[in-house]
Amino acid sequence: MSKIALTEMESRFAELIWDREPVPSGELVRLCETELSWKKSTTYTMLKRLESKGIFENRSGLVTAVLKKEDFYAEQSKQFVEETFEGSLPRFLAAFTRSRKLSDNEIDAFLKIIKEHKEE
Repeated sequence: MSKIALTEMESRFAELIWDREPVPSGELVRLCETELSWKKSTTYTMLKRLESKGIFENRSGLVTAVLKKEDFYAEQSKQFVEETFEGSLPRFLAAFTRSRKLSDNEIDAFLKIIKEHKEE
């Protein structure tokens, strides 16, 4: 997957769609007018921008995700670890926990994830 970066407003717009998809484009225009104070043209311009990034599609007036929210954020997390910690999850976790202690529940959840994704 190629690197996809979103601006703050693109992220807010994407969240509106992900939280309600599939959403009719007319309803999306009304939602953006209410939530973001956007005009119809702004909504469609932003939608076209995110369609060109391969995140959403508008087919016959129905907007759906091409890239699901969970997949998008998984890729963003992977890119962050690659760019910031040279791809090292242990280095990331060490930095993350440097100023924050983990609860027993969080440790158990991490251990479960590790076991589920352990290479055989």
